[in-house]
Amino acid sequence: MDSSNVRMVAADLLAHQQLPANLLHFVRLLRQLGFRISAERVTDLLQGLTLIDLTRRNDCYHVMRACLVTHPEQIPLFDRAFNLFWLGREQWLLELGATTFQRPTPLRQQALRAARMSSRERLDDRYLPPEEGSQHAAESELSATYSPWETLRHKDFAAMSREELQLAQRWMDALIWRMGERRTRRRIRAYKRTCCLDLSTTMRKSMPQQGEIVHLAWQRPRFKPRPLVIICDISGSMERYSRLFLHFMYAVRQGAKRVEAFVFGTRLTRITSALRHRDVDTALQEVSQEVVDWSGGTRIGESLKTFNYRWSRRVLRNGATVIIISDGWDRGDIALLRHEMDRLQHSCHRLIWLNPLAGAPHYQPLVRGMQAALPYVDEFLPLHNLESLEAVVRRLGEPIMPRATPSIGRFLR
Repeated sequence: MDSSNVRMVAADLLAHQQLPANLLHFVRLLRQLGFRISAERVTDLLQGLTLIDLTRRNDCYHVMRACLVTHPEQIPLFDRAFNLFWLGREQWLLELGATTFQRPTPLRQQALRAARMSSRERLDDRYLPPEEGSQHAAESELSATYSPWETLRHKDFAAMSREELQLAQRWMDALIWRMGERRTRRRIRAYKRTCCLDLSTTMRKSMPQQGEIVHLAWQRPRFKPRPLVIICDISGSMERYSRLFLHFMYAVRQGAKRVEAFVFGTRLTRITSALRHRDVDTALQEVSQEVVDWSGGTRIGESLKTFNYRWSRRVLRNGATVIIISDGWDRGDIALLRHEMDRLQHSCHRLIWLNPLAGAPHYQPLVRGMQAALPYVDEFLPLHNLESLEAVVRRLGEPIMPRATPSIGRFLR
């Protein structure tokens, strides 16, 4: 679809009353969180959305952030509000207000404001505040919606029902992924003084003044997101989690650039091309056709050897981050596992091991596969519920220092 058609589609969507009304309601939510948003910024937001493809979530996110965020410290709160609001779950909006609002509005005032607002504009029913009623009814609604969200957020993936797993998958689809950045060799123009002087631009601008240097031009290093490689265990011991983790890999592949995905049981299979489909059901169906060792044995060392010898030079360039999702149960050669983990750690910028069993209160890495791999892991984190997944997303976006000793890992709980 070319740019003219995209703009026509966006204009048609904005002409519909539902989207502008929801945008205004999102602005009201941000104002309650302490954002200072003027009417001019809202106008700029509506105009900016007509210039992008509204079907691309990341484009919408960056336009809204550019128009509504005025300080870098507001970005984490804006990200959480964006994810919760546009997911369309009313109880999660109430959870955000119950835990993050600094100066909460009384529930009765919210109900009266909702009644006045409904007479002026038509909002989507999914995003309407509580209707006019008594304070007791509003408080009971808040308690009835806040508790299930807290339960779901801290509930183990293996204990979720089918409906709860669908909600968890929707939550994964709504996440905004930020990979750690790497410094490239290229430089770009800087609009304030930095350590890099752009001599060629400075001399070119001095030509109209007969070679006299009046203004100095500056450059700054250019940064790009690091590539991400995910290697997921689909053996029999991971059967309770493997289906949901496949959806997790699909969400990462759709939400970030330069993501490579692999699964392994007794052999390694690359599924990156299958996860490129826009339809999640089609993508997961193609993955199930490509993978032949579902719920079987586990040979982590042999699978990592295949990755190191066949794929590492292709996908570990430019300082990639590698994530291994496994419980550590291994029936293969432990010496081979140690050797391949050592080689993999030296080949990547950051090696993270996510274990769904590590979320247990008294968990200890006692299985031999986990004990053999831990010395070569930079970060060891649990991945058993939505709260732990949130922590993983934050860790991926945080800058880290270079390894002091490449062969020594950190055990983080």
